[in-house]
Amino acid sequence: MHATDIAAAVAAVGLTLRGGFHPDAADGVPALPDGRPAASLLLVGTVGAAAWPAFATAPETADGLPDPLDRWTRRLLGGLAAEFGATPLFPFGAPPFLPFQRWAMRAEPVAPSPLGILIHPDYGLWHAYRGALAFAVRLDLPPRGRRPRPCDSCPDRPCLAACPVGAFVAGGYDVAACRGHISGAAGADCMELGCRARRACPVGREHAYPPAQAAFHMRAFRRAAP
Repeated sequence: MHATDIAAAVAAVGLTLRGGFHPDAADGVPALPDGRPAASLLLVGTVGAAAWPAFATAPETADGLPDPLDRWTRRLLGGLAAEFGATPLFPFGAPPFLPFQRWAMRAEPVAPSPLGILIHPDYGLWHAYRGALAFAVRLDLPPRGRRPRPCDSCPDRPCLAACPVGAFVAGGYDVAACRGHISGAAGADCMELGCRARRACPVGREHAYPPAQAAFHMRAFRRAAP
């Protein structure tokens, strides 16, 4: 089995194959249901607005129940896992949470940005990891590739200056300040168009989320933030 075969099936349901790797014990990939270690891990996610039409018309979006994106993801990855004999893994749900960011950096050339979000050389900050498929067999995977982190050649760091409440600080991310801002009238711009700091990044702007997608994610963040 080759990863390109799986990539086509992933794309057919509206998602994107985000690379993969052959894990070792240090990667923290859970054992498969039969107790065997995973020999291959493929990450699945979204890039820009590519998945939005499929999700926006999915039954989970219209049923009024909580967590429509997570439930949609579980349904799709569950189907793909059954088709290819894999085990689905997810970055959401009950703790302990799986180290998806670390896996992503093993799978493709992404790196932490000043905002904490992983930045991709082409997609910038406009991408996400929705799950993974763990296989007992060793798949034929393309090489990861090595590319520089875009932030290293961006001396002005406009993302850090764009936040209206300075939520991105040297010590981390001030969730309370961000949530307070987007909960009031002054935060309407961020709520309707997406995080202003994220939008300030010059990398991959052509992949920026459209307003409906950005607003969906901002509403979900506002509900979930402590």
